[in-house]
Amino acid sequence: MAGRAGVQASRGMLPSPPMNPRTVFRLAPCLIVLAFAACATDAPAPLPSPVEAQASVPESSPEPLPEPIVEPSVEPSVEPAGPQLLAPVPAPPEQRPEAPADVTDPAIPRQQRLDNFVDYAVRTHGVDAARVRSVLAQAQVRQSILEAMSRPAERTRTWAEYRPIFLNDARIRGGRSFYATHREALDRVAAESGVPAEYIVAIIGVETSYGGFTGNHRILDAIYTLAFDHAPRAPFFAAELGHLFALERDEPTLDITALRGSYAGAMGLGQFMPSSYRLWAKDGDGDGHRNLIDNLDDVFASIANYFVAFGWERGGPVVARATRDPGADDFKPESVDPVYPLAMLAERGYRPQQGEPVAEGATLLSFEGSAGPEHWLGYRNFFVITRYNRSPMYAMAVHQLAQEIAAGSGGAGR
Repeated sequence: MAGRAGVQASRGMLPSPPMNPRTVFRLAPCLIVLAFAACATDAPAPLPSPVEAQASVPESSPEPLPEPIVEPSVEPSVEPAGPQLLAPVPAPPEQRPEAPADVTDPAIPRQQRLDNFVDYAVRTHGVDAARVRSVLAQAQVRQSILEAMSRPAERTRTWAEYRPIFLNDARIRGGRSFYATHREALDRVAAESGVPAEYIVAIIGVETSYGGFTGNHRILDAIYTLAFDHAPRAPFFAAELGHLFALERDEPTLDITALRGSYAGAMGLGQFMPSSYRLWAKDGDGDGHRNLIDNLDDVFASIANYFVAFGWERGGPVVARATRDPGADDFKPESVDPVYPLAMLAERGYRPQQGEPVAEGATLLSFEGSAGPEHWLGYRNFFVITRYNRSPMYAMAVHQLAQEIAAGSGGAGR
């Protein structure tokens, strides 16, 4: 998100080095994956943050989860030429640039990179240099984090295999109970933001099993390790380390030497990375602080605000089941941006089933379900969920879990 995703989150939630929020982490989260979007024991691969793109299972789940997963490799179809496509969903105005090469280039001696980082953090965020040096002196490299980040995905997992991880009786009952317990606060945030309460609950359910497990790695060690000892993602994580120091300045009630979360650095019930925390966390109870670790009012408001920042449409549909015309060619869009008019998709042989919601633009989603191929149209609000974790399967799991929660909580679902 924020996100498993991912990171994920995200979930973060988890996918390619993030350059800005459009390519967005637990956060979730962690993606991500994103996801990138966010386990009494740690999952064997990194939590996807909202900048990550593989379909991986968020780390922060109370039970051991399978190896990270990637979606089946399918060559994208050639996009239609010309001006028929709709405009992409606008990116949020906030940017999350990467750290410069003099901080992240492994050819530079480590101590020089650390010194350059202090200068970068002071220059970029206005933090105190002595404080940065003092905290960095306490940070420790964790080999287990490097091993987890470097471990490749073992195999592809289909939607039929992925769905039961999150759409099971325990997760559904837990979501309904969590919603019932916190209904007043959740419904208030939903009314203010336009993000239905069941989607806020579903994000928390997928990322941390409703707060049951939010990660047991020290955030400082996790991000420090990845910033200075994991060259492929060092520009992203060094920037996140800078945001961690800025977060401490912004939220002095947080002790960044004690915070714990995922081994990708996502924290709290919603698995926000430090930059997501700074940019999109909200003070939900008006106490002057944004506490995503154990203040539910702030958590609810912040997850909703993350969705709003990435373009959530109040009252808008998320997905629609689609039919495929006999003989229609396979079509896999290059992204989940909802840029295809329904008429264009119909020309390709894909149209919403009768009674399903419609919107101006959509993307096509094709999954291998337990009963065979499934085709869905993903609308703008589906795209927004993928900003938490870039995996379409993650976003679909959040959507379907939200529907189950709403159906058992007196809501009509959406």
